[in-house]
Formats: sequence, structure tokens, C-alpha cells
Amino acid sequence: MSIIAEKYINPFTDFGFKKLFGEEPNKDLLLDFLNELLKEQEGKIKNLTYLKNEHLGLGESDRKAIFDLYCENERGEKFIVELQKSKQNFFKDRTLYYSTFPIREQAKQSDWNYELKAVYTIAILDFVFDEDKTDKNKYRYDVKLTDIHTCRVFYNKLTFIYLEMPKFQKSLEELDTRFEKWLYVLRNLNRLEKIPEKLQEKIFERLFDVAEIAKFSKEEILSYEDSLKYYRDLKNSLDLAKEEGKLEKAREIILNGQQEGLSISILSKIVGLAEEEVISIINESK
Repeated sequence: MSIIAEKYINPFTDFGFKKLFGEEPNKDLLLDFLNELLKEQEGKIKNLTYLKNEHLGLGESDRKAIFDLYCENERGEKFIVELQKSKQNFFKDRTLYYSTFPIREQAKQSDWNYELKAVYTIAILDFVFDEDKTDKNKYRYDVKLTDIHTCRVFYNKLTFIYLEMPKFQKSLEELDTRFEKWLYVLRNLNRLEKIPEKLQEKIFERLFDVAEIAKFSKEEILSYEDSLKYYRDLKNSLDLAKEEGKLEKAREIILNGQQEGLSISILSKIVGLAEEEVISIINESK
């Protein structure tokens, strides 16, 4: 029995992300997305070439890097595009480590004056960073090497862009720019039944056509089902861990509050649980 209920693929699955952005026939989608993301600092990218996404360290025993997408523009500048579905310890360290591979690749054996082409690492995140999680309007990070005192960019050829997709909550009516339309599509594609009127532009019509599951081959459907199952299992595990964490925090508040003499009704309002649940937690602790 198929587990697919939606009309369009989920871009946060490995299959969905690579179907939209990682296949040569659909390269125009990635090109348009990157142009909207980077147009203020990069100018117009005219062409992209996909590069090998697996990279070895300096030696065979070194840790290797496997990029989701790795490409190069007509000027020789490199772009790493990563999809990250869940929080990962040292994720920022990982993106920095990944950026060293396209830097090292540019080293030449003979007389080389150390001139480097720009490297961009772009991470599309299905989670939010802890440090700004309460800032609902902060969903994009543009990071460069910057002088602390002047706050001016010291070196502009190494750029990290992080997009916290759960924070992007704009409705169709609130979309002002082409870039915001891209974010809306990435966040909501698998929830849509048709192309909204506001997205009826050539590039998005192409995207919806590529993303329509009914047009997949049998092999593609099987691959997408596997990818979708992995994504859902991961999300369910994370949601369960989050709920268990909330319950443990509520239990701590209830027991501490009881020792301070707070009533059941007050504790119920503080933690957002029914009075019966509060009583049950107190009884379990005896």
C-alpha cells in the first residue's frame, strides 16, 4: 500500500530535493533559486555545472565529505547546497569543514599566487538555531569573515547562508519578492493541490510539473516512498523526543510548585495540563 497521499513531492526528502534541484534537465530551477538568493552579492549567474558531490580528505583515512549538491558557475565560483532535516551537533562546524574542500581544489601545483574563486555554502534547514529561536522574523543568516570593530566584511569570497524554513510563515497574500515565493514553495509544496495564482510564473510552473508525483516512473515512485518513509520516521522520532522533554519539564515544575504550596488548579494553569494529569504526576512521584 502506497504511503503517498500528496499530489506533489516533499522537497525536504532526499529524493524530492534532488529531483527538483539535482538533475541536469531541471538545472534551470536551481539556477533561478540561486539567482534570487544571491543576486545582491553575486549578480546574475548565467550557467551552472554539476560537480562530483563526494570528496575525500587529504589521505584515505581522512573523513570524507558528501555534499547534497555541488556545482560551479561560469566564473569558476563554487556552490555547495545542503538540505538538513534535523538538528545536528556541530552543524556549523560541518558546513565550515565542507567549505574547505572547494578551497583546496583550487590549489595548483606550479606557480600559483593563491588567488581563490568565491565559495558559497547554502544550507536549507528544517529546524531553527537555538540562539535566535524566539526571533520569528530572523530566518536567513548571511555569514562572511567580518572585522569585529568596524563590522565591515574583511573577506568576501567565503559565504555561508542558512535558511531556517520553519520560521518562514508568510501566507500567499504576504509574498512580496520572487525569493519569498521560492521559500513559500519549498515550505508548502507537498501541501498544495494546484499552482496558486500568485505563483503562476514560468519557473514555478516548471517546478510544479517536475514535482507532480503522478508523472513519476514506477522506479521513481518506489525511491520516493523510501525517502518519504525515512523523513516521516525521523520527524516522528524528533516530535516524540520533544514532547517527552516538555513533559519532563512540566513534571519538574509541578513537583517543585507542590513543595512551595501551590494549589492543583494553579499548577494546572502554569504547565497547561488538566488537573487530573497534575494529580497523576504528583501521585506517581510518591
